[in-house]
Amino acid sequence: MNAEQQLRVDFLYEQQLTNLKLQGKRPATIDAYSRVVRRIIHHFNKRLRVSC
Repeated sequence: MNAEQQLRVDFLYEQQLTNLKLQGKRPATIDAYSRVVRRIIHHFNKRLRVSC
């Protein structure tokens, strides 16, 4: 993942956290959702590196 893509992912991740908080989700729910998103990002980041 290049620097531009990383900035985009970071922005979207922070936006997701903000939206979950604004929706009134409980901290445990926000943590669980965020953990899944981080795992997905990690999975595809590894796949991108292997295919390059």
